[in-house]
Amino acid sequence: MNEFINKDFLLRSDAARQLYHEYAETQPIIDYHCHLIPSYVADDHRFDNLGQIWLEGDHYKWRAMRTNGVDERYITGKDTTDREKFQKWAETVPYTMCNPLYHWTHLELKTAFGVDDLLNPESAERIYNKCSEMLRTPEFSARGLMKHYNVETVCTTDDPADSLEHHIKVRDDASFGIKMLPTWRPDKAMAIENPETYKAYIRRLGEAADMEIGSYADLIAALKKRHAFFESVGCRLSDHGLEAFYAEECTPEEADRIFRGVLDGKKPDSADIARFKSAMLLEFGRMDHDAGWTQQFHYGALRDNNTLMYEKLGPDTGFDSIGDFTVAKQMSKYFDTLDREGKLAKTIIYNLNPRDNELVATMIGNFQDGRYGAGKMQFGSGWWFLDQKSGIERQLGALSVLGLLSRFVGMLTDSRSFLSYPRHEYFRRILCNVLGEQIENGELPASEIDFIGREIVAKVSYGNAKDYFKF
Repeated sequence: MNEFINKDFLLRSDAARQLYHEYAETQPIIDYHCHLIPSYVADDHRFDNLGQIWLEGDHYKWRAMRTNGVDERYITGKDTTDREKFQKWAETVPYTMCNPLYHWTHLELKTAFGVDDLLNPESAERIYNKCSEMLRTPEFSARGLMKHYNVETVCTTDDPADSLEHHIKVRDDASFGIKMLPTWRPDKAMAIENPETYKAYIRRLGEAADMEIGSYADLIAALKKRHAFFESVGCRLSDHGLEAFYAEECTPEEADRIFRGVLDGKKPDSADIARFKSAMLLEFGRMDHDAGWTQQFHYGALRDNNTLMYEKLGPDTGFDSIGDFTVAKQMSKYFDTLDREGKLAKTIIYNLNPRDNELVATMIGNFQDGRYGAGKMQFGSGWWFLDQKSGIERQLGALSVLGLLSRFVGMLTDSRSFLSYPRHEYFRRILCNVLGEQIENGELPASEIDFIGREIVAKVSYGNAKDYFKF
C-alpha cells in the first residue's frame, strides 16, 4: 500500500486539514469550462481501456512523453496500440516527478479506480488490466464517471454553427440528473486571416442560421440568431480564445468593407484584421450582456509553434506555449467601451502568462459593479500551463492581495478527459493549505476558522459558481 496520495495530501497543517475535510471535500463540482466531447455524454460512451481514456488528445502527457524521448509513433501514431502507448506513458511517469502530471496521474488512479500503486514500467500491465476492466462496466462510462465525481453541471465549448443536438438529448433525458450546457465560442467567426478557410466557415454558419451571409450586417444577424438558439438550449456563457485583446476603432462601414474583401478572397493586412476583430468583440460583448450571459476571455497563448508538426498533426497537439503579448491598454479600452454603453456583461479573464497576474487582478477592480451582485468581474483560475500548484498559489495570492478571494468562482478542468475532475480536488486542497498556513502563522484569526470554511472555502469550491452562473 502506497501512502503518497492519502487523505491529507497537500494539507500541511491542522487548520488546512480541518478546512478541507469539513468544508471542501464533499462539495459538488460545477465544471463551467471544459472541452468534453458532447456526444460522449449524450451516448454514455464506454472506453475500451485506460490508454484510450487517458492518452487520446492529452497534449499535457504528449509533451512529457516527447521530452522523455518517446518516439512519436507511441504518442500520436496510428500503427501502435493503446496498450503500447500506455506502456510508454508508464515509462515516462517516474520522470514526471515535480511536474503536476505526477500528482494528477496518481490522484486519478486513486480517486477513480482505487489504485494506490505508483505507475511505473513494472506496475503498468497490472494497472492497465485492472482499470481497463473497470472501464468496460456501466459504472465507469462517461456518465458514470461524472456521477462518481459528484458533478452537477458541465459547460462544453461549442462553435456557433454547431447543432447542439447532443446537449438537447442530455437536456431531455430526465434520468441523468447532470446538466451539460453549451458555451458559445465564436473565434472562427472573426478569424479572417485565411480568406479561403474563413469563407468555408461563413458558408457553414449561414447554413446553420438558414440565411445567406454576404455582408457584415448579415454576419451579425446570423450570429445573433445562433446566439438566441444557444440560449434556448441552456447556454449562459461565452468564451473567447485570444492572443491579446482588440480595441481598435472600426465603424460598421469599415467592418463591412473588410468582410466583403475577405469574401472576395482578399487577404487582409494586420491593421484590418485588428479593426475587424475589435468590431466583432464589441458585438459579442453586447450580445452577451443583452442575454444576461457571462463572457470569458482566455488570452496569451502562442499557438502552433512547430510548423512541421502542425502540418503533420494539426492544432492542439502539444506545440503551444506562453506568449508575451502587451494587453493592458487594449483590455481596459474594450471593457471601458462596453461599460460606457451600459453593455458590460459579467466577465472572467484568464491569463496564460503569469507576469499578468497582478495586471488582471487590478483590471477587474476597475469595472466591478454592485448592481450585478458580488464579483461581477472575475480573475479566472490558473489556466493551462498555470493550473498546477505554484500557478494556482500565485493566482490566489494576486487575487487575495488585490481583490476579494472570498468572491472568486473557483476552479474548472479545461479538459477533454472524464478523468480530470480530481483537478477540482487538487485546487481545493491547495486553497485550504494556503488559508490554513495563514491561520497557523497568525495572519488570519483561528477563532474565525468556521467563517473561513463556510464563507471562503465552501463558496470558492462551489457556492460562488452556483450563485454567479445561476445554471
